[in-house]
Amino acid sequence: MPRHPPRPATRPRRRTRTGALTLCAALALAGCTAGPDFSPPAPPAVASFTVHGDRIDTPSQRTVPGSTVAATWWTAFGCAPLDRTMRAALAHNDTLASARASLAAAREAQRAATGALWPQLSLNGVAGRQKYGVSLFGPTHFVIPPFTYYTVGPQVSYVLDLAGGERRTVERERALAAFRAEELAATRLAVTGNVFAHALAIATARSELGVIERIVANDRENLALVQKARAAGSATLPDLVSARSQLARDETLLPPLRQRVSVAAHALAMLAGAAPAAQPPPAMTLRDWRLPKDLPLALPSRLARSRPDILAAESELHAASAAIGIATANLYPQITLSANTTQQALSPGGLFDAGGNAWAMAAGLTAPLFDGGTLRARRRAAIDTYRASLADYQRTLLEAFAQVADVLRALQNDDAEVRAQLAARRTAADALALMRTSYREGAVGVLSVIDAERQLNRSELELVRARAQRLQDTALLYLALGGGEPPRGG
Repeated sequence: MPRHPPRPATRPRRRTRTGALTLCAALALAGCTAGPDFSPPAPPAVASFTVHGDRIDTPSQRTVPGSTVAATWWTAFGCAPLDRTMRAALAHNDTLASARASLAAAREAQRAATGALWPQLSLNGVAGRQKYGVSLFGPTHFVIPPFTYYTVGPQVSYVLDLAGGERRTVERERALAAFRAEELAATRLAVTGNVFAHALAIATARSELGVIERIVANDRENLALVQKARAAGSATLPDLVSARSQLARDETLLPPLRQRVSVAAHALAMLAGAAPAAQPPPAMTLRDWRLPKDLPLALPSRLARSRPDILAAESELHAASAAIGIATANLYPQITLSANTTQQALSPGGLFDAGGNAWAMAAGLTAPLFDGGTLRARRRAAIDTYRASLADYQRTLLEAFAQVADVLRALQNDDAEVRAQLAARRTAADALALMRTSYREGAVGVLSVIDAERQLNRSELELVRARAQRLQDTALLYLALGGGEPPRGG
């Protein structure tokens, strides 16, 4: 009768098959990554920023749809002192230096997270003194005396990223580095915008000073005329008091304008990383500035992919998405493989003897069984954080669209105001010419001429302010469109 093979002989093959299936399952799981795969939200499906269209077409300015903003956008204003001041600020600004350092730190954190995906190799060495207790070996008279031991050898460990938690960590650090890069671009945009605003404030204040100084000079001439008329009996004491009062009121306008120049100059020095005493204010008036005629205008969909604050909000959203994956991966088991080889000896000279070699291999499994709901609560918190980041992204996007819309409308209104102020100045000049003719003919008194001169000077002052506002709003359009695309991280 033939004898069948012993049944236990089949067990190793079953264990082998079971182990192979387990290994295949682990490898399949290792190809998965827990959590959602991030994709940027779609921008609003609109073709323009305003209800009535975005086109500007005036004799002074016009929009050029689809054109891009240069990184050195301020050069469009043709002001050499502004360009020098801007470049000094970009080279020495402390806020920019801080943003660059933060970006470098974020990129190093990304590299550190990437390193965790590789096997970790270390060299371990121990020198120790050991004594075993007498009862360790049971009822025997064998006693091991105290001894000194030495070990040295390499150890390698590797975390099987089964659920993709480590890969999601790298993804999150990459998104945070991208956030820092966009934050640097936004900081650069803010610095250039502040430099432009303070430089324009200096130019505007000095132009206003020129007008006010002419007004004060006219006041002094008018006061002299009234004094002569008073001596001749053609002017009254109230006329004389009124002329003196007007001179005093107009002189009070000069100190605030000089203070505006000083404050703006000090701010420019700080933006350039210098003390106020080390950097004099740039010599400029509005005559040194040119109004750009061709204005860039990006599509709304393009703005969402180029403006740094929007891209920074998108990077934060990406990091929040990756955090969901990390929290999800923590719900699954984690396997760590390790191996080491060690040279052991009781004296340093015997460390490298052939008989002192030892080695070990191990696979460790850590699986959460009960944690009081901590891990799932963290995952829910990560989801809520993502929702908050999504709302912040949508708000940032809409605020950017509203800013562009506001500036486009402001530029149209600025053009109308400048044209109105030019018309008012022509009218005031004509009225002054008429009054001077009437005064020579004896039809009106000197006070009528003085009043006409004052109206012309006031028109000049309002025209300066209107032109300065149009320059400022033009710069705001460049800034609202993202201020160009300098190298991220540069």
